[in-house]
Amino acid sequence: MNIGAIKNTNSNKILFHSIIWTFFILTSLIQFYESPFRINNDFYVQWATGIVLFYLNYFYLVPVLLLEKKYWLYFVFVFALILVFMVIRINYFIPEFRHLRPRGMMPPPEDMKFMYKGERVRAAMGKQPLFFKIGPSLFYILIITISAIIRTLSEFYNNQQNKLIAETHRTNTELIYLRKQTNPHFLFNSLNSIYSLAHKKSDLVPDAIVTLSELMRYMLYETDNKTVALEKEINYIQNYIELQKLRLNDIEDIVVNVHGNTKNKFIEPLLLISFVENAFKYGTDYKGAAHVKIKIFILEDNLDFWIENTIESYVKDPDNSGIGLVNIQSRLDLLYPNAHELNITQDNQYYRVHLNLNLDKIQTAIN
Repeated sequence: MNIGAIKNTNSNKILFHSIIWTFFILTSLIQFYESPFRINNDFYVQWATGIVLFYLNYFYLVPVLLLEKKYWLYFVFVFALILVFMVIRINYFIPEFRHLRPRGMMPPPEDMKFMYKGERVRAAMGKQPLFFKIGPSLFYILIITISAIIRTLSEFYNNQQNKLIAETHRTNTELIYLRKQTNPHFLFNSLNSIYSLAHKKSDLVPDAIVTLSELMRYMLYETDNKTVALEKEINYIQNYIELQKLRLNDIEDIVVNVHGNTKNKFIEPLLLISFVENAFKYGTDYKGAAHVKIKIFILEDNLDFWIENTIESYVKDPDNSGIGLVNIQSRLDLLYPNAHELNITQDNQYYRVHLNLNLDKIQTAIN
């Protein structure tokens, strides 16, 4: 947030608080509607000290003492402030106390307008009812309570927002890292395919390079977005498969079926390619024959992705094997929490993956 935005936000807060206080003060003046001359200085002192107490509690006492669990110190300060304000008002501003005289003495006639008949008698007797001694302090107690509640809720909300921002930042950083892992992993496999063609001095090398350039263009210009069109993602997978076909001797068992409407559907970029890479990596035999079957079903916002490949004799590298699958599982957990189901099964002949994905439930907190 820039400095101008901060200043604008602070100005809005000041204006909002000013309007709220003006509303409450004007509302409290309703009681004097029929007798405006009954408004005395204590009315203004009450609200002035109440506002001071509100912000002193809001900006200092609550965050420094109450939220830090210094409860006794907090209540001592609150009691002391209320006591100070009450002493000032009792001695100088509240008419019922200011006109209190020793027993047997009546207050001056000019001050009689501030007192009801009942209070005159009590003043003459040198006594005051308990309410007049503790009643005004209830206003401060209410102010303190409201101020403490507002500040506590505000701190809770800000903490939750900060946690959300931190979590979003962490998630974005992790996703960027996972995407960067995907790109070199894909490029390494693709270059291996082209190298295989070049090693055989195949005339298909130029076609493979053109196909690879299309794939790289997609990766460079489309995958920086949070989501991509499902149609483009499927087209990317099909281009990758075409690149793999160029290096294989037998492609009869490579089947791709797409059913459903891909229009106006979006998905996390490069989410499915790791499954396809693994299928060709482990489903191709030494003769250059591959058995890879892919089925994609789209029904409304639901995506069903099936892929099957044979299990050929292949010596796995324990340090690098399964990187793509771990990557995609992490991304699914981050992007589609509680909105995906991934099942991987394996027998003596086939390796199968089934991913069910709710395309509409991608994590919206990640920007």
